[in-house]
Amino acid sequence: QVQLVQSGGGLVQAGGSLRLSCVASGRTFNTYTMGWFRQAPGKEREFVAAIRWSGGFVYYQDYATSVRGRFTISRDNAKNTLYLQMNSLKPEDTAVYYCAADLDRYFTSSDQSKYSYWGQGTQVTVSS
Repeated sequence: QVQLVQSGGGLVQAGGSLRLSCVASGRTFNTYTMGWFRQAPGKEREFVAAIRWSGGFVYYQDYATSVRGRFTISRDNAKNTLYLQMNSLKPEDTAVYYCAADLDRYFTSSDQSKYSYWGQGTQVTVSS
């Protein structure tokens, strides 16, 4: 089993920044796919960003159009930690954010049904 523990959510003003963290423990492998998803009140959960790597080399990154240029997904392999750096935050970014992981890399990374492991979620609220 892989356990994902999130931190870093909170309340910020529009235009501010937050960094979300997701620490993986248990069984981890050199080849991995991880992603961030979010769900706003009254809406379906949507894709935010994804990253893939083999060993220490990141070879794939993808972002939703709504966050491209403002959010950055990255990982610290030594710490088994995934990050989502969120800059220029907007009220529309308010949602519960989830990290997710899978040991495979042969699927569409924006498809949430393909991920086997999920974090507990953390609230991000952006005030106007």
